[in-house]
Order: sequence, then structure tokens, then C-alpha cells
Amino acid sequence: MQTLKLTVNSKPMHAPDIRPHTTLLNWLRDQGLTGCKEGCAEGECGACAVLVARSNEDGSTRLESVNACLVLMGTLEGQEVITAEGLGAPGALHPVQHEMAVRGGSQCGYCTPGFVVSMAAEYYRPEREEGAAHGVHQSRGPNGFDIHALSGNLCRCTGYRPIQDAAYALGSPAEGDALAERRRRPAPTPQAVHLSTPDGDFHRPTTLSEALDLLDAHPAAKLLAGGTDWGVEVNIRHARAPVTIALDGLAELRTLTWHDDSLEIGAGLPLTEIERRLGDRVPLLAEWFPQFASRLIRNSATLGGNIGTASPIGDSPPVLLALDAGVVLVGKSSEREVKLSEFFTGYRKTVMAAGELIKAVRIPLPLAPTIGFFKIAKRRFDDVSSVAVGIALELDGDTVKRIHIGLGGVAATPIRGTKAEQALTGQIWNEKNVRAAARLLAAEGTPLDDHRASAAYRAAMLEQTLLKFYFEKSGKGVLV
Repeated sequence: MQTLKLTVNSKPMHAPDIRPHTTLLNWLRDQGLTGCKEGCAEGECGACAVLVARSNEDGSTRLESVNACLVLMGTLEGQEVITAEGLGAPGALHPVQHEMAVRGGSQCGYCTPGFVVSMAAEYYRPEREEGAAHGVHQSRGPNGFDIHALSGNLCRCTGYRPIQDAAYALGSPAEGDALAERRRRPAPTPQAVHLSTPDGDFHRPTTLSEALDLLDAHPAAKLLAGGTDWGVEVNIRHARAPVTIALDGLAELRTLTWHDDSLEIGAGLPLTEIERRLGDRVPLLAEWFPQFASRLIRNSATLGGNIGTASPIGDSPPVLLALDAGVVLVGKSSEREVKLSEFFTGYRKTVMAAGELIKAVRIPLPLAPTIGFFKIAKRRFDDVSSVAVGIALELDGDTVKRIHIGLGGVAATPIRGTKAEQALTGQIWNEKNVRAAARLLAAEGTPLDDHRASAAYRAAMLEQTLLKFYFEKSGKGVLV
């Protein structure tokens, strides 16, 4: 069995006899690095947060926070990890640890190491120091600290005000700060891995052709992208796969390319990186990103993974359906594009053939100028949608030239609101026509009653969402 080699807190370490489903969290705790805690085991509490070194476009390194409970050890060959213990020590606290201490940011302390790690990731974010603001719906302190960097960390006893005070008190890294200096050197490159154990095989190829050869030989293999879905299955349901193929080391899946008639986004590019590279150039995506899970999750999650799970409540399909996106599928001998509206065939089922994987998402250009994303959930942020709606509209004067409406949470698959689209296309964009289309939208899909919402509520939210979009975008006030 391959012995994994990685760097933890600047020290080379070996991980022999690793099983395919061993998480970074469990391995770290076995090494005595117990600042990393298990709270929820599904990426919602942040108690297990660690920093990983990742490559920047310019060849430098970014220090990004991830949930160690969702990271499988097989993806860490040759990589660098920093835990709360690696930031500072008693008598030599890191600035983040110091501010948390002096401002009362910790009581029981269980969640504190995770908060410290997420805060450190934002502390070392180059754009914060430069004072650059990007994205939408972001809350920033006077020092440029984006408090949403902590959105995936939960505290049940301290209260968030002292933690926010600590975040907003941070200055810039001092001269000679080791981690600030580390950013100037390249990040580790992905390394190939093959773990073969009685529990199954784990492969981490480093080229797309290698991945397709493996998938051709093991068509039923579990494809691992960001791990934010499969990691939950491993932890909570104790799921195991005979063969796992990790796709995070494939440069061919981590591209973002503008063409004359389309934007192509690699299926393996983490959402945070897409957000950073795009800025506000795709307004509907810019509006959606902050509402997708937390920063910890977005640092790992990918479009390919979110689409590939074929969940009816995944948040990216409604947005991509509104953008009329296509999915680029690649196999060992062919490549094809399928419109996302034709990609899902049933609950957790797609048109993907054996041996195929998602290579990219392709968004046609030009983009519709008027957009909206509406997520109805029990919490404003970091929650699963009861209903999600993406809308993209283009008018020709007062007439609807085109409108695409993507819906999630109202059927066995994400769907388009085709009846409402057809009712509005070519019609005057006015209250009468929108109300008629909204009634049709309420009848779309086959919503169910469950613990998140009733079928009647979901239908009502579809109707109200289109009306809200009309009144907000038309500047005619808020619907009452």
C-alpha cells in the first residue's frame, strides 16, 4: 500500500496504511493534533477547519480553509496542511489567536480552533490587505475583513459579537510572518495516488486521459470532486465505494475560458476560485455564490460535483438553467455537449453514459441583462433550499425577447419553468402578463411535502418569486 507523504504545520509527515475512506480530521486527531474537532461530520459547523496551500493563477500560494471532516486523505499526497496548532503557541500567539483571546471570543473553546483557522484564511487573503472588494452581499469591516469568511463556523456559547470584534481588529501580517512569506512560493502540485486495501481502491490520477482510462476500467467507480457530498455519505451513512477516482488533480477540469460565444468553466474548479476569477462579469452567478453553503464549503465544492449528484435541491442547476447552460461530457473516445435542461432524467439520474464524466459547464453569450436568484430556506445562509429559482430576462423595449427560469426543489429533478417562459416570450413585460405567468409557474413541477416545506408552500413560493422579480426589476416597489 502506498505511504502518503504530506506537510503538516511545516513538518514533513508520513501516513502509512491509509484506507480509502479515512478523513483528514480522523488522521490529524490520531497524530495528536486535537485542535481539529468533529462537531457535525458534514461540513456545517467548522470545528474541523484547517488551512491548505493552493495554487494561485500567478504561481503564488493561497491559504484556504476547508472542512477536514470532508477531505479524504488520498487527495493530500504531497500537499500542505496547517492546523490551529501550526498558527501559534502559548507565549507566542498568532495575531488571530491573540485578538480572539483579548476580546473574549471563546468560552467553552470547542469551536474556537475552527474559528481561528477560518479567520486566519481571511487574514492572509491578499485582496483584504489591498482593500479590494469583490462579490455581492458581502459584509466587510474597516480592515477589509469579510465576515462571511466565518459563515461556516458555528458557536453555541460565546456569541458572535466578540468574534466579529476580533476579526475587525486584525491588521496586516507583520514583516517576517512565516505564512505571509509562504504565499510567495508556489503551492505543491497534485501527486498521483493509488491506495489498494481490503476496503477498496482509491485512485488520484493527474491527467484527464488517466482518469478516463480508470473510469473505462471501472465504470461504476465513485467520482470524487470536492467531496462536500460524498464526505457526508462517508461520515454519516458510513458509505463505502469499492473504487474511488478523485478528480481534484486534473488540470483539464480546472480551467475558465472566455470564448466569443460562450464561457466555459471547468467542472473541477472550486466555487471560490470561480467567484474570484469572474468577479461580477456573470451577475447571476455573482448573486448566487454568497448563498451557496459557506466559504468553507465553497473552497472545495465544484460545479461538476453539484450537477453530477443530480440532486433536485442542488443550488447550482436552477442558476445554470436560467443561464441556458450546457454540460460538456467526455469519455475515453468522445466528447459531447448536452443542454442542462436535458441532462437530468429522473431522481438522481442523468444522461451520462458509463465511462463519462463532466468536463465543463458551457454558458452561452451574450448574457441576459436582467437577472435574479431567489433561495427560500429556513435560514438565510448556509442552508438547504426548500425552493430555488434563477431567472434571466432580456427585453426588447417593453417586450420579452427571452426569459429562462430555472427551478429547484419542486420536482424529482431541477427543471425549467417552460410554461411561464412560453407565456411571457413575445409579450409585454407588465403586471398583468407577469401575474398570469406566475400562476402557470406555481403549477410547474410535482412538489412534495417534507420536513423543509409543504407542496402548497413550494407552489406558492414559485408564484410569489416571479412576482417579486417583476416588482423589484421594474422599480415599482415591493409586492404586498
